[in-house]
Amino acid sequence: MTNTDQIAPGLNVLIVDDEANIRKTMSYCLAAEGHTVVGVSNPTDAIGEVRRKAFDLAFVDLRLGDEDGMELLPRLTTESPWTKIIVITGHASIESVVEAMQRGATDYIVKPFSTDQLKLISRRVGRIRELENEVASLKEGLQRLGPEESLQSACTGMQRAIKTARKAAPSEAIVLILGESGVGKSVFARAIHHWSLRSSRPMSVVSCPAIPPDLLESELFGHAKGAFTGAVRDYPGRIAACEGGTLFLDEIADITAPVQAKLLRFIQDKEYERLGESVSRRADVRIVAATNADLERMVSEGRFREDLFYRLNVISLTVPPLRERREDIPAMAKEFLAYFGKTNHKRLSGFTEEALQALQDHAWPGNVRELRNAVERAVILSSGNTVDTNDLLENTHQSPTSISLGDMVPLTAVEEQHIRRVLAKAASLQEAADILGIDQTTLWRRRKTYGI
Repeated sequence: MTNTDQIAPGLNVLIVDDEANIRKTMSYCLAAEGHTVVGVSNPTDAIGEVRRKAFDLAFVDLRLGDEDGMELLPRLTTESPWTKIIVITGHASIESVVEAMQRGATDYIVKPFSTDQLKLISRRVGRIRELENEVASLKEGLQRLGPEESLQSACTGMQRAIKTARKAAPSEAIVLILGESGVGKSVFARAIHHWSLRSSRPMSVVSCPAIPPDLLESELFGHAKGAFTGAVRDYPGRIAACEGGTLFLDEIADITAPVQAKLLRFIQDKEYERLGESVSRRADVRIVAATNADLERMVSEGRFREDLFYRLNVISLTVPPLRERREDIPAMAKEFLAYFGKTNHKRLSGFTEEALQALQDHAWPGNVRELRNAVERAVILSSGNTVDTNDLLENTHQSPTSISLGDMVPLTAVEEQHIRRVLAKAASLQEAADILGIDQTTLWRRRKTYGI
């Protein structure tokens, strides 16, 4: 059996044909393959279905009674650009096939066709969707290229978190990952997706603080063309893009009240609307969220919805800070050293005993992220075969925290330091913005300017 003949994971399939018997026969055949099938008889119902639900595959008859199936193709492509469209025709000609491809079709099938042909097409499309998901994962991996952080630890608290993640992964429950900035919450989120039954489907990562507050709603739920200035085309949004998979909301405490309300509705009903539309859509997406904030305190202060908090807090796990798992530091540092030595074309045999002790004695307020950066800088600037304390001290103790009011430095340096300190202590971006006396959008621009 070839790769294309292997049974694909379950697809969402739409059949558009005005003959009820054909719809029924195709539905039985495809459902027996493990696919979820919806059949409609006309273009209007077809558009209504793709607006409510994401489909991987659509079979479209070119003759739909008095209506032309060819006219439906570009509309389907606009509404659901990832759907693979197979046209059904009783009179295939080179001209009609070329036109169908130009309008968005992926392939065609000629009446009368056999059930084996349907199975073969669905398996090939399933394989294509798998490859597309793999490519998307690889692209995301390239964007965050770095040493793999393994979920292994000698720390009891870390082992407890890993055990909880493994137990929760096969379920459909929302998982809330708690922990300080830089402890590796995103590593846990990706592991949960990988261990889940959705691992063959896409995972989308949304860093809530990294997106301007006024654009986050559009990024998550999508928008219609003309919904706001700059919306020159329809955008499906991250939720639609990871249909059947996992949506990871990093630092969820930073979402605004309107987005909180819309997210709550999606979690409860699996329904949402794109910005600028009134059409309700459905999506089968699992939520994993993470935060370094005290959500319970934010709820008591009225800055986070209580009902959303309880929806998110079905299963929670806490990732301990690096200072509480010092026994893991030597192994992690050596892994980072091997990776950055290779990427920087340096042969380093390891750390001196004094350097390893210095690593274990450091407070690591930036947690694993700080350790990673410290080792990377030490590798780049080291001149010997091993990393010693001078390499580490030279790179880990120089920071902008030494600036004081009245120092002969630019005003921007003072502003950067103050923003960094407030962000380090504030529970969320909104709290930091309130303390600084600016709105979240302005704070987002400042963070982008200073690389915070």
